[in-house]
Amino acid sequence: MSVNFGSQRTVVGAHYGWRDWLAQRVTAVLMVIFTLVVLLSLIFTQGPIGYDTWSGLFSGQFMKALTLVVIISLGYHAWVGVRDIWMDYIKPVGVRLALEIFSIVWLVACAGWAVQVLWRL
Repeated sequence: MSVNFGSQRTVVGAHYGWRDWLAQRVTAVLMVIFTLVVLLSLIFTQGPIGYDTWSGLFSGQFMKALTLVVIISLGYHAWVGVRDIWMDYIKPVGVRLALEIFSIVWLVACAGWAVQVLWRL
């Protein structure tokens, strides 16, 4: 007689749960810090907010580095969330793999575009 419940049950696929949970929280905190830095910078800016203000805000090396870290964090944060959605709701393996590959390509392209915009400033 086979028993598939209780302490004898083998649980698979849970090895990535803690790491992904922590990654979601850390990347979210980084994005909140970035948002606060940008908001506070704009609140304490004198005069109208235009292109010159935005360009000046992101022209410093600190803001460029912080923005790059946030772009990477946002990409990873989105990847973990989207991958979990695909794993939970898309059961055919081929369709799930295609969606995951498309998601990776899309997120890398968006991150590359954001970095290109950052370097233009």
